[in-house]
Amino acid sequence: MQLGINVRPAIANLLLRFNPFKRHLIINLDKNDVLDLDSDFHRIMRKHHKEILNLTIDKKKCSHIAEILHRIYVKSGKNIFTELYFTYNLLPEEICRVVYFSYSQNLYGSKVLEYFLKLHFNDPGIFHTKWIEDDPIEFLENIGFTSFFQIEKRIKYAKTAARTLIEKNLEPYDLFEYFGKDLLKMREFLLSNKDSGFDIKTTSMFIRDMVLLEVWKNPLNFDKIDVASDVNTVRVALRTGILQTAIPLVSSFLDIFCYQYTLIDEMNAMAWRKVWEIWQEKYPADKIESPCLIDYLVYRIIGKEFCKEKLCEFKCEEENHNFMWHSALNKTCQICLKKGKRNRAVVIRKILPCSDTSGNIVIENNEFVSGRNPILPNLKVCPFEPVCNPQNPSFIKFNPPKSISILGQTGWESARVNRDEGGGGLMS
Repeated sequence: MQLGINVRPAIANLLLRFNPFKRHLIINLDKNDVLDLDSDFHRIMRKHHKEILNLTIDKKKCSHIAEILHRIYVKSGKNIFTELYFTYNLLPEEICRVVYFSYSQNLYGSKVLEYFLKLHFNDPGIFHTKWIEDDPIEFLENIGFTSFFQIEKRIKYAKTAARTLIEKNLEPYDLFEYFGKDLLKMREFLLSNKDSGFDIKTTSMFIRDMVLLEVWKNPLNFDKIDVASDVNTVRVALRTGILQTAIPLVSSFLDIFCYQYTLIDEMNAMAWRKVWEIWQEKYPADKIESPCLIDYLVYRIIGKEFCKEKLCEFKCEEENHNFMWHSALNKTCQICLKKGKRNRAVVIRKILPCSDTSGNIVIENNEFVSGRNPILPNLKVCPFEPVCNPQNPSFIKFNPPKSISILGQTGWESARVNRDEGGGGLMS
């Protein structure tokens, strides 16, 4: 094993212990690899995180997932890949303004967005661009978010997002024509405005929803917009194996500057794009227009509903028996209930539905499977189960990393420690 390194041997040994697959990892640091907040760990992470993590995309696994998505498309239609909101009959320019300012606050999801759309329906003045720029605190008060954490960051996001438009004499709706309907140019513009709240995830979601809601029609480069990477889409990518790493992903101050987190985001989007590319190559007549349309099914349904520990094992408090149930809110022994007895039961463990033969009770009782308007009726197992093979003893329930926010009460700005001074740390 080769290792060239100019930092403490203990650190090199630690990295190699957690990364045994990198037999020829060579790490060299010099005096220029220093930041005021850096330790030896962080300098190694900044310069060599790609080599240490060694992320790869498994094309064979991507092909398997593409086949499954195509079968779902053929059976259920395109609507399963779209999430449309009740818009209160707002005009396209009004919808665009609400989505722009809510997504710039990193607030998204059908229920959340419909709440903001209803606010605009009742009082359009809340989302007035100039008034938000003049008084972002009042805007946050009007939408009920002044009690949220990291309020200073939210004020900055609101003010900058508004000022970005005012400087060009535009409203959010106008961005489409301003950039010649080119979604890539618009994305780069939004991402270039620091402190406006738009990162690659929220920008992709904003553009995706404006196209899906037909606020913007006949766009250019819609196929270049990727899945909006988040913990749910990363979780599914890791567990299906379309995205693979040399080492487990650990959220810690070792990744204080989010090198690991950013790289995972980028590679996750690339992995889902590879799935989409294989799909469109194999079935050009039965495909969705952009990788970003995979997002709703993978994020909202697979990631948030099927790929979490929702199958609960209960123990009866009165009699010696256990049973599986689909909800942790249950307080009653279901076995005793069938006998006419009312005994209490407590949860003793929670597991992934796909990892147990009783997991179908979670899937079958899910709102997307048996709700008022099911989009996956009669489903009994997660569609990706054949790829993950979760009941195999070799299956590992990989988890995504979490970001340490740069700004805010619990971020590294308040938790950091200056060199040689000590102190620092997170506060709950």
